[in-house]
Amino acid sequence: MTASSNILFTNAKLADGALADLGVTGGRFSAIVPAGGGVATDARVVDLGGQLVVPAFVEGHIHLDTSFYGDAWRPHIPCINGFDVRERVAFQAQNLAAAAPMEERARNQLELCIGNGSLAMRSHVMVDGSVGLKHLEVILAVREQYREQIDIQLVAFPQSGILSSPGTPEFLDEALKLGCDLIGGLDPASFDRDVKGHLDVVFGLAQKHGVGVDIHLHDGGSLGLFQIEEIAARTRALGMHGHVAVSHAYALGDIDNAALMKAGEMLAASGVAIMTNAPGNHAFPPVTALRQSGVTVFSGSDNIRDSWWPYGDGDMLSRANLIGYRSGFYEDWELTSAFDVVSHAGAKALGLEGYGIAVGARADFVTIKAEHVPEAVVAVPKGRTVYRAGKQIRTCS
Repeated sequence: MTASSNILFTNAKLADGALADLGVTGGRFSAIVPAGGGVATDARVVDLGGQLVVPAFVEGHIHLDTSFYGDAWRPHIPCINGFDVRERVAFQAQNLAAAAPMEERARNQLELCIGNGSLAMRSHVMVDGSVGLKHLEVILAVREQYREQIDIQLVAFPQSGILSSPGTPEFLDEALKLGCDLIGGLDPASFDRDVKGHLDVVFGLAQKHGVGVDIHLHDGGSLGLFQIEEIAARTRALGMHGHVAVSHAYALGDIDNAALMKAGEMLAASGVAIMTNAPGNHAFPPVTALRQSGVTVFSGSDNIRDSWWPYGDGDMLSRANLIGYRSGFYEDWELTSAFDVVSHAGAKALGLEGYGIAVGARADFVTIKAEHVPEAVVAVPKGRTVYRAGKQIRTCS
């Protein structure tokens, strides 16, 4: 261990089971050596006591502006004829009108996520003709307040559609000027009923501002698959490999194996990532099959106690557990892959720099009371400590 390390974390259990000492300098890992391999004379020593050390989780899909977490309980309103996006949007507007201030609700949600170990996040924020830039202005301010604690990417999200909501293309354009990191979309076929026109706006703004794309796609079956194919084709044509994601992509969960294999090859070749939160009442993208095809599959909480459903705990380790449970993951390698979905795969999808437990990486990590990653996924232990740039910022008991 060199004398340049200013913090030395001893007795850290790595994912491979080895005990190691972790040197941190300037907020990054400067050395990783076997436990007892040397102590720098100028280092502050923190004994981790053999706890499992994993990189901080990646919350890849959330809505900071529409959660009611920490607000009054709001009973779920069911749709009249099964799941309907337009109805849910209407219920959301009704509930938001009576909700606590958005800044307060967003902060509640951030505290929940950070406390559970997420230090990188992608939040979709409503930007459309119904709300203009009001939501974004609040969330931009909250992001600034939390910039030292968590990295937040913002997606300009047209919750009320693009073509069907007058003024939305202009609001999306302005949102990207104000600081949004990506442009979003919503069910081009079923919501706006114009796949080409919707994608023209989304990818046109992405090209204009040099940003990525993350599109909500709830449509299932052949209609949903057709839109995924169109998104992949645009991605290839514009050279946006690695900068486009499709969130939910329910269609991938209700097509046959042959079609799924073909779709997986297409997505991998175009570099389009897939986000799934494994919702309870929908078919969802088969995680293992897509990963084996080379597709980046990542995850997020999506909605937490909002107008879409009353669930959500802001814990990505719990989300890995849910993905594993719903996917029928039993073997250690499968449980480890569920963990990857909420960590390294999420970092790849979000394009995070310096992620992981490695020399040169940012020292953003979580200690967990577990023997190894598979046990952590199954047990979801709450005895965690969260470190940002090597500094302890939260403890979850």
